[in-house]
Amino acid sequence: MLYRHVFAGIAFVIAASACFATLDTTVQYVSAFVPILMALWFRYTFQAVVAAAVLLPLHGTAVLRTQHPKFHIARGLLLLCSTGLAFTSLKHMQVSEFTAIVMITPLAITLMAALVLKEHVSALRWALVVGGFIGAMVIIRPNRHGFDSVLLLPLGVVVCNAAFQLLTSKMARTENPMTIQLYTGLVGMVIASLVLPFVWVSLSALHIWLLLLLMGAASSLGHFLLILAYKKAPAATLTPYLYAQIAFAMVGGWVVFNYMPDTWSTVGIALIAVCGGLGAWLTVREQRDTVVISPLNHSN
Repeated sequence: MLYRHVFAGIAFVIAASACFATLDTTVQYVSAFVPILMALWFRYTFQAVVAAAVLLPLHGTAVLRTQHPKFHIARGLLLLCSTGLAFTSLKHMQVSEFTAIVMITPLAITLMAALVLKEHVSALRWALVVGGFIGAMVIIRPNRHGFDSVLLLPLGVVVCNAAFQLLTSKMARTENPMTIQLYTGLVGMVIASLVLPFVWVSLSALHIWLLLLLMGAASSLGHFLLILAYKKAPAATLTPYLYAQIAFAMVGGWVVFNYMPDTWSTVGIALIAVCGGLGAWLTVREQRDTVVISPLNHSN
C-alpha cells in the first residue's frame, strides 16, 4: 500500500510538471499578442475564481480565517513578482532554457537557508549550488550578438521563488494549506486588477482567448496536482521528478516553435539537472526516516 501511494505521488508530480511546461509554452506564444500584465490578470483571476468555487462550498467562510494576513500579502506579492518576471522572461527567451534556469530554485533555497537562516550546509551541497549556477551561466552566456541583460530575469524568478517557498514553509506550520492557496490567487488578482484598465487590449482572435483559458487551467491544475502529490509521498522522494519539467519544456519548444537548444545550452541544462538531482538525492538520504511537507516548487 505504501509503495502504491509513492507511485501515485510520482505520477501526480510528473503530470504537474507537464502542466507547468504547458503553461510556460503557452505564455511564450501568447506574450506576442497580449501585454504581460493582462496575461498576469488572466492567470490569477482564473486561479482565484476556481479556488473560491471549489473551497468555499467545501469549507465555508472558515477557509478565509487566518492568523497572519500580512504573511499572505507578502507571499502573494512574492509569487506575483516571480510570475511577472517569468512571463517577461518567456517573452524574450526559449521555454527550455528558462525552465532549466528556474529549476535551480532548490539549490538557491539551500543558499538562502545558509545565509539567512544560518543553517549548516555541507561542502557537497555548496558544490552543487555552484554547479547549478555555472549551468545557468552557460545557458545565458553572451552570444555572438552580444549579451542581453533580459537573460538575467530568470535569476530574479529564482530569488523570488526561493523567498516565496521559505515563507510558505514557515506559514505551513500554522496556516491551513487551502487558505494559503486561496489567498495566493486573491492577492494576485486584486493587485493585477488595479493596473488592468491601463494595459487592456481588445482581442478579436478566438484562439488567443482559448489559450488564455488554457494558461489559467494549466497553472491551477498543476498546483492542485502538486498538493495531491505531497499528500501521497514525502517531498524528498518527489523532488527529483520535478526535473521532468525540463524535458516537457524541450518538447513544447520543439512542437510549438520548432526550437531545440544548441550544444552549449544543452550542456547547461544537463549540468543543472545533474546538480539538482544530486541535491534531491542528498535530501532523500538525510531525511529517509522523516516525512517532509514541501511548498509548491513553481514560479508561475
